Amino acid sequence: MTDNPFHPETLSDRQFADFAAVISAKLGIKMPSSKKTMLHGRLQRRARALGLDGAAAYHHHFFTNPEPQEEELQHLLNLATTNKTDFFREPAHFDYLVKTALPEWRRANRGPRFNVWSAGCSTGEEPYSIAMALAAEAEREFFDFSILASDVSTKVLQHAMDAIYAEEHTTPIPPEARRKYLLRSRDRSSRKVRCAPEIRARVRFGILNFLSPAYGIEEPLDVIFFRNVMIYFERETQQEVVAKMCRHLRSGGHLFIGHSETLNGLSLPLKPVGAATYRRL
Repeated sequence: MTDNPFHPETLSDRQFADFAAVISAKLGIKMPSSKKTMLHGRLQRRARALGLDGAAAYHHHFFTNPEPQEEELQHLLNLATTNKTDFFREPAHFDYLVKTALPEWRRANRGPRFNVWSAGCSTGEEPYSIAMALAAEAEREFFDFSILASDVSTKVLQHAMDAIYAEEHTTPIPPEARRKYLLRSRDRSSRKVRCAPEIRARVRFGILNFLSPAYGIEEPLDVIFFRNVMIYFERETQQEVVAKMCRHLRSGGHLFIGHSETLNGLSLPLKPVGAATYRRL
């Protein structure tokens, strides 16, 4: 560790490799050398929070501390994940959800409740967008629905459960839904909004690691949103994770992935039916 706190040591290639190995083993996330700068910056912030002199000092703290490291491991996993998301991101999927997937579920009479999983939900914009879209449909013709939302990061899950967002981030939400399902802060100068109680009540949040042997989902799912997550996985991990998801997806149910992602070359019981949209065989 350097004696000058204003010039902390840079993370070495070996130290980066040590962190990358832990992150890959625990989350399945690819950590090529091109991510060193990104990880270094995030480790610097964590080091400052602990009163340490930079990322290299944090490496020493993480790998040599004799105390139990489960809590610190969770901090590392939190900072290793990328959490870019928006309300109604890739809006064609929401149109397909209410115009195709939901009517097919109704016609097939598959169960008493329409069950959706937002897998990798980040700060909550996706599951709340799903809830708003389905709530609007339920007002026209009632049906019951439930949304499971999961992420491996406890930090983003807390944000999601709070359901408080900057007003300017809600512009992708359709105007009618903004009027019905968002509550403005009493302090108008804060320009914050919160999802309405009836929307929050439709979403259940939980921590879930896609590398877990089992996902513990008991009810069959009708739709899974698994978007913009696979790009961080090696091909073998993609096969493993999506295959496990398919075990929870009803026959005839739908899987949405990110528009920049593909399932080509994977052996899965899925049929493409639209842009980044698949139906379970």
